[in-house]
Amino acid sequence: MQEGPYILVVEDNKADLFLIREAIEGAQLDAQLEVIHDGETAVQYLERLERDASLPCPALVLIDINLPRKNGAEVLRYLRNARRCSNAIVLVVTSSDAAYDRERMASFGANGYFRKPSDYEQFMKLGDIIKGLLSAGVDGDPNTSAAGDASRDT
Repeated sequence: MQEGPYILVVEDNKADLFLIREAIEGAQLDAQLEVIHDGETAVQYLERLERDASLPCPALVLIDINLPRKNGAEVLRYLRNARRCSNAIVLVVTSSDAAYDRERMASFGANGYFRKPSDYEQFMKLGDIIKGLLSAGVDGDPNTSAAGDASRDT
């Protein structure tokens, strides 16, 4: 039986995945993580959730933009068009700081955007951002964005 929130992590970079796990642990979040390493497998996983109502939907999806086989935008579009799980909170976790990527992911329904910083301490702020999104349940505003420095865009 699950104890903490169920988080789907779609990330292909092992170092970034390690940092994501560290940030979640550092925020003392007792989360259940499902990790998928490419976009095509993520869509297949979401398709399985569509078919089997006994499988839990994630409370939060952390997704990179630059993924092999299908990019993060394709995965996000699939999730938001799904009958089940479409209301999961989505936080884009990416190295891109391009306004185009922020706008595109927001238009596809991302609830937030975290630019992966090069500094370890800054990356660890991701844990508190995740904790805040989960506790707030997010207001559904896809324009809410979390930057690598933990500031919010207005």
